Amino acid sequence: MKTERKIALAGNPNVGKSTVFNELTGSNQHTGNWTGKTVDLAEGCYYYKYNDYKLYDLPGTYSLVISSKEEEVARDFIEGLDYECIVCVVDATNLERNLNLVLQISEITNKIVVLLNLCDEAKKRNIKINCEKLSEMLGVPVVQATARSGKGINNLLEAVHNVVTGNENPNPKGITYISPIEQAVGVLERAGLERYKALRILEDGKEPDDLKLKAAYLKAWNILERFNVSGDNFIESRTLSVYQKSDLIRKTVSEALPSKAEKREKVLDKVLMGKYTAIPCMLFIFAVVLWITIAGSNYPSDLLRNVFDHFEIWLADTLAGWGISAIVISLVVNGILRVLLWVVAVMLPPMAIFFPLFAVLEDFGVLPRIAFNLDPCFKFCGACGKQALTTCMGYGCNAVGVTGARIIDSPRERKIAIITNSLSPCNGRFPLLIAVTAMFFTKNTLLSALILLGFITWSMAATLLSSFMLTKTALKGDSSSFVLELPPYRKPQFFKIIGQTVKEKVFFVLLRAVAVAAPAGLVIWILANIKVGDAMLLNVIAEFLEPVGKFMGLDGVILLAFILGFPANEIVIPIILMTYLSTGELSDYSSLESLRTILVDNGWSATTAICTCVFSMFHFPCSTTLLTIWKETKSVKWTAMSVAVPLLLGFVLCVFINFIF
Repeated sequence: MKTERKIALAGNPNVGKSTVFNELTGSNQHTGNWTGKTVDLAEGCYYYKYNDYKLYDLPGTYSLVISSKEEEVARDFIEGLDYECIVCVVDATNLERNLNLVLQISEITNKIVVLLNLCDEAKKRNIKINCEKLSEMLGVPVVQATARSGKGINNLLEAVHNVVTGNENPNPKGITYISPIEQAVGVLERAGLERYKALRILEDGKEPDDLKLKAAYLKAWNILERFNVSGDNFIESRTLSVYQKSDLIRKTVSEALPSKAEKREKVLDKVLMGKYTAIPCMLFIFAVVLWITIAGSNYPSDLLRNVFDHFEIWLADTLAGWGISAIVISLVVNGILRVLLWVVAVMLPPMAIFFPLFAVLEDFGVLPRIAFNLDPCFKFCGACGKQALTTCMGYGCNAVGVTGARIIDSPRERKIAIITNSLSPCNGRFPLLIAVTAMFFTKNTLLSALILLGFITWSMAATLLSSFMLTKTALKGDSSSFVLELPPYRKPQFFKIIGQTVKEKVFFVLLRAVAVAAPAGLVIWILANIKVGDAMLLNVIAEFLEPVGKFMGLDGVILLAFILGFPANEIVIPIILMTYLSTGELSDYSSLESLRTILVDNGWSATTAICTCVFSMFHFPCSTTLLTIWKETKSVKWTAMSVAVPLLLGFVLCVFINFIF
């Protein structure tokens, strides 16, 4: 008789838990090479020896003494004992630190299997682990594996099955050692203080005014002083391993001289994280990614537009042959369908290039180092260093960046990250920036990439400035601690990354854009085909907006295009063309030169081009992002703030640029 068995996957961040989960369940959960990826509890199923197993992938945690929301989720699940076996995934290259969690869990349950993962990396680093001796000393089954290649997974299945069915009864023998910092923080937490505030008080050495907290503070510092921790070495003490080196490590692990791989990693880190080379390297990497995206997306975009043009002609002729009226055909084909297909043609190629490139950098281990380099900047602005991660996510899609803010523990800092994420120009804004840059500044793809890099650098400065202003006004407070473990460099799994990224990000974002593009096409068609006198309603509204547009260095048509482009930024240029030409339908252009001629004939100058690019970077979020913000904050106030901050910044900058030029 089949029964469902509950199995939990636990472990430190970045030890390959999600990879193990994917191997066991066939799921495609994202497995990025940095911490903070698994925020929620993931579930999956697998079948082995007449048993159905339900697998839970817990968020990564270093200890059962929690320091974040995701660690709280993991701790509550582990202490709830609602499982028949828990698989502790351990990084074979860092056994000493990882065993702390194993030993803590062993005090709660004996239904444990230790999975020694990343054994291939341990071999490259000349690290040898006596698996049998480790199993004997821990008193639990230990399985060696390299989950990325599937090696050792069958042994894991058998070990879990033996524990669940009672064929093997582990007898844990470990002893837990909690660092003095964790003990002191625990005292303040039990007094009712949030963890990040407790860390801040201990780090600053400021005695609280509240009598209850003062007593807890003094007790906490008594603990620290017993272990010779002072204000001078507090930071250093926090970074020490929470598991003290013991006979267990000495008897099971042997390390040879540093391998060639380790030496190469040290050289790479000196370059990517050097005092004088970090920022130039980061800018260079972004420039290369943007250049590949620009150069690689032009041809497929043109190809898709040609295919869609022929499809529109065929569909219009077919509908006419069925006797459907010309107005209905125009509404369906030239209105709804054209906007929808335009979004696909413009969004799909750059996303299909940009997202996988970002994923490759992430899997290789570069993006966590970029976030590390940006951490001091965000800390200086009073924000959380994890905002560097969400900002990077926003360059792909702002909606993704907003949901990524869940990794930030402090509600105040999470709101800052959400509100400012729209200041990162997303993938949907690149077509306008690229087209305007090519028409008015340079046709060279490399120079276009450098100009686009300049815009991105500008957006990063705007994000930091806005974050700083928010921490001094609407969201006052001190920044919390940010601990980012830098993962080792790993050879990216190119084909797996491309498949996962296309499925999880490219098509996901594209489908959401398409869902709002269809109704937007209907609204635009109606505005373009309703006449007020001899003019389209579209032109009447544009004329009404003209004074504000001119004041900003734009015009009424451009301003209206951004408003109507609220569902998807990709349709801004087509709306501008349709309004200038009064065609009553979205217009394409045969070449950038022909588009430039149309724009110049309608009053565009270099100043107009600059202001249009600036307003494209800094204006209200698109409908998809705004809906995501509402879902994440559940607040009209903070959703409205997410609109007001980028819109106000864009307005002020455009007015200033127009005044200067």
